[in-house]
Amino acid sequence: MDKTKLSAASIAAQALGWVDPVTRAVTPAIHPSSTYIRDPDNQYRSGRIYARDNNPSYDQAEAVLAALEGAEGAAVFASGMAAATAVFLALAPGDHVLAPKVMYWSLRNWLVTEATRWGLKVELVDTHDIDAVRAALRPGETKLVWLETPANPLWTVTDIAAVAEAAHEAGARVAVDSTVATPVLTRPLALGADLVMHSATKYLNGHSDVIAGALATARDDETWQRIKRIRAQHGAVLGPFEAWLLLRGMRTLVPRVRQASATALAIAEHFRRHDLVAAVLYPGLDDAPGHAVAARQMQGGFGGMLSLRVKGGRVKAGAQAAIATAAAVELWKRATSLGGVESLIEHRASVEGPTSPVPDDLLRLSAGIEDPAELIADLDQALRAAVG
Repeated sequence: MDKTKLSAASIAAQALGWVDPVTRAVTPAIHPSSTYIRDPDNQYRSGRIYARDNNPSYDQAEAVLAALEGAEGAAVFASGMAAATAVFLALAPGDHVLAPKVMYWSLRNWLVTEATRWGLKVELVDTHDIDAVRAALRPGETKLVWLETPANPLWTVTDIAAVAEAAHEAGARVAVDSTVATPVLTRPLALGADLVMHSATKYLNGHSDVIAGALATARDDETWQRIKRIRAQHGAVLGPFEAWLLLRGMRTLVPRVRQASATALAIAEHFRRHDLVAAVLYPGLDDAPGHAVAARQMQGGFGGMLSLRVKGGRVKAGAQAAIATAAAVELWKRATSLGGVESLIEHRASVEGPTSPVPDDLLRLSAGIEDPAELIADLDQALRAAVG
């Protein structure tokens, strides 16, 4: 049986069916060693030299992710930012790159500051608008188009296949931040992307106890090898225990994502016509701007992330009402991050600061795996306590 051809649920739950050949353990060991013995003739036939380049604790997590993404290879990193920036650092000064106007804030901030100082020509566009992407592409000069879909925290959806076709015609590669969709719902490489990035801190781990990142590639080519060299040379490596925890979390990836997606849809449907909510942003709603594209490229759900824009009352403006709502929840947790088993709520504009494109009345919600009815009831009471 070719275990890479199994369903995502079976691949993840059994970690490709791996069993330790010596102990017969179904859970891999943790390898904390930083270095490995050289053969008497000065060779390294084990393939292991130094843990910063190649740690056996990575092997299974990378193999599972590659199988889930249908990738030629995968690599884990010390964080999502380490994984994402490695892709851009593999470019050359003067290269032109396109990225979304609305995206994960830390990466956006790095692109418009450090990346431009280093020499990249960064242009932010509405990547969900294929005409805007085509107009911004510079044939022969644009080397990378970075996508995030659904895009944090407005959850806009980009047509990966359409962008990939246009980018490849211009000679550019396409990398997709698929943290929110996960390989359970979307496989960007099958849609024409060249690279996939995950903040593995989020859904891949899913238990809010690991900082990690990951990349998967369509081809084991020179660009991929350059990215892996950057990982080693910059020391952007994951610890062995964190790699073990990541694999542990990935075993429950499929049921967690499915439950979170169902819960997020139930919350979105409930609040879409709520008297204290101005708008619900969620691609699973049939009237969402990107719903048709999402329905085509997301299979089995629309993800566990959504946002509410809170109406202001007679006393509080929208921003004040949103912050007060977050302060009044009892079951939801007021914390940064997403993709864990617990549901999180956050006022994003406060986090991102005055240059953020995020509306100040917006609350970002990460639906966990609690009882959906109880999550809805808690949000409702918080809204009424804050605004009603």
